[in-house]
Amino acid sequence: MTTRPPTEDRPRITSFVHHRARLTEGQQRAWDRSWPVLGRDVDDVVDGSVAYDPPAWFGRTAPLVLEIGSGMGESTAALAAAAPEYDHLAVEVFEPGLAQLLMRVEELGLGNLALLRGDAVELLRARVPEGSLSAVRIFFPDPWPKRKHRKRRLVQPEIAALVASRLAPGGTLHLATDWDDYATQMRAVCDGEHSLVNTAADEPGGWFPRPDWRPVTKFEQRAHLGGRAVHDLLYRRGSAGRTSDHAS
Repeated sequence: MTTRPPTEDRPRITSFVHHRARLTEGQQRAWDRSWPVLGRDVDDVVDGSVAYDPPAWFGRTAPLVLEIGSGMGESTAALAAAAPEYDHLAVEVFEPGLAQLLMRVEELGLGNLALLRGDAVELLRARVPEGSLSAVRIFFPDPWPKRKHRKRRLVQPEIAALVASRLAPGGTLHLATDWDDYATQMRAVCDGEHSLVNTAADEPGGWFPRPDWRPVTKFEQRAHLGGRAVHDLLYRRGSAGRTSDHAS
């Protein structure tokens, strides 16, 4: 896929915003123990110094789920634990979130979750083969609520096309947000991608009913307390195949 180069008015879309924060003592210990085994830097994978090789990372070949922006890892770890037949890649830039996820991996004894630090968009563009992913999740991406900043939002037509190209036939793209106008934008963008089909097209508004298996995180609880409704969208690439509900 080719895209126009970024300009001052149209910045290059990335999957994250840089945040700086220190690790707690527990997070640091988990990082020291587990990051060398489970973690990789996207920049190293993109430049080829570390091979993009999920079968080698997991010691098997299994359907692969990629999460863009795993945050503090609450839902990431729970969903990986609920679907051991799938391998899961969590891509995040926020180091305390990655460290917290490592703590959850250790606590649950997960062997089907690997972590990548950096920009998921660059990983998708440079290293993830077309048609290789069973599912992609984008849960609660940065809403960029100010109108002048909305062009920085992750879910844009070129990103939808990129994600769709990396999904296997029948693979799913699951999105969730607690910002109404971003939810509407997500739906319009994904409806406009010809290779994606809205699985909830017959539901009111085209929204996917909130699945019971998606854990309610502290972030989502705060959204509800703030009076913001959460919208889910679930798209499928083409019509072939069917993925497990837990991998959607």
